[in-house]
Amino acid sequence: MTARHQVVVIGGGFAGVEVALGLKDAACDVTLVDRRNFHLFQPLLYQVATGGLSPGDITAPLRTIVRGCKNVRTVLAEVDAIDVAGRRVLLRGAEPLPYDTIAVATGVRHSYFGHDDWERHAPGLKSIEDATEIRARVLAAFEQAERATTAEERAAWLRFVVVGGGPTGVELAGALGELAQHTMRGEFRAFDSRDARVVLIETGPKILSMYVDRLGERAIHDLEALGVAVWRNTNVEGVDDGGVDVVGPHGRERVPCRTVLWAAGTAASPLVKALASSTTAKQDRVGRIVVEPDLTVAGHPEILVLGDACHFAHTRAGQPLPGVATVAMQMGRHAAQLVRLRIESPERVKTAGDGPAFAYLDKGTMAVIGRNKAVARVGFGLDLSFTGFFAWLAWLFVHIAYLVGFENRALVLLQWANHYVTRHRGARLITEARRVGD
Repeated sequence: MTARHQVVVIGGGFAGVEVALGLKDAACDVTLVDRRNFHLFQPLLYQVATGGLSPGDITAPLRTIVRGCKNVRTVLAEVDAIDVAGRRVLLRGAEPLPYDTIAVATGVRHSYFGHDDWERHAPGLKSIEDATEIRARVLAAFEQAERATTAEERAAWLRFVVVGGGPTGVELAGALGELAQHTMRGEFRAFDSRDARVVLIETGPKILSMYVDRLGERAIHDLEALGVAVWRNTNVEGVDDGGVDVVGPHGRERVPCRTVLWAAGTAASPLVKALASSTTAKQDRVGRIVVEPDLTVAGHPEILVLGDACHFAHTRAGQPLPGVATVAMQMGRHAAQLVRLRIESPERVKTAGDGPAFAYLDKGTMAVIGRNKAVARVGFGLDLSFTGFFAWLAWLFVHIAYLVGFENRALVLLQWANHYVTRHRGARLITEARRVGD
């Protein structure tokens, strides 16, 4: 180990980037490791998946982000394992990285609840690759409908099923509804794009369960105005190339469709699960590590787990914090402060949990359904909620504010302004020809 404190950050998402930026000019050397060379603004992935934005609009090179941090370097590599006893990060095809402190912010993966074979038929939305694949499938479905020779075949291509009634599922379903009802209207000759049907399936009794009932009901009203049918209390029991098998209030049913999108579940990454085994840390039901109040792992003050990778339930209500960008960003800043404290006053942070407790400032949550349609809850202890145009406007400016880099903000704002006036979506590209008719 060198004389300077060595920090390794795994993951260039919201939490990881905030750790690196927060340690600028600190008395340590920081290595930011990611298998991608860019930071991804995940909340807008659904816009890439539906042709509203291009991948470059919601990404920024990691090297550009940390360019002004002279003590931070980035490494493009796949992490194979964390050697807890030896305090090393084992990289695929490269030398291990020693660490004094490690911050694990790897996010989560899709979960198909034991039915991993469904993934090839129902892709999720966690990466740029996922978004471009979904975009190809959606646009190819309309192209196949144009070529269909029977009404039944055309109906199957024009039916889109979204599984999961959380924010991702609601926003994706709303965007698909707008695409069919407005953007692509009049572009096909064999059918009217408004004949397309979007079905949003939710296992529970309400969508957007983290909101008050009134906002969930308003979201259903707005979705239905876009041609989206919301099926609640409905379980998916099978997914294949020809459709979805469900069990709901009306019994067992087969839904013929050629495009199924998954937004129903998450699971911790294999690296996080392996870390939990190495440290005997507790895990929640999806595999996330249960952390101490200061975000460290029990028995290991040198290991911090952040963002979606951790289960943090040290709140007044005792409920775990949601996996949203604002939580991850605040955790990243807190982790950077804790590392500084470990360097400057090591006697104060000798064991896990000794550091200052993380306190999340709830600024609120919001979800957009379509043009001038959104639901929002204001935090800061006010517990206010509102819908419609002002909620949509608030959503727009909040997302612009959080985008990394001035260029990204300017480009996205201009494209949204154009889309608002013309309803045009300029990134409707089928980039994988194998998806057509697959």
